[in-house]
Amino acid sequence: MRDDRTPLLAKILLGIAIGYLLMPFDLIPDFIPVIGQLDDIIIVPLLFYSAIKIIPENIIEEHRISLTEDKNFQ
Repeated sequence: MRDDRTPLLAKILLGIAIGYLLMPFDLIPDFIPVIGQLDDIIIVPLLFYSAIKIIPENIIEEHRISLTEDKNFQ
């Protein structure tokens, strides 16, 4: 998210996903059978997936390589 080349929409989607996880209440209450539990399982991954699809592949690959190199260094 801190990379300046990351599109603003991707940053917004990731922020919404993190905010949704940290909310003390659910948009769809958990006491509603099935749907109440599924909202967390569906909404957050969908937001992350959408954000990843918006970020250019070369930026993702660059950071993936950077993380691999950091792991090998330690």
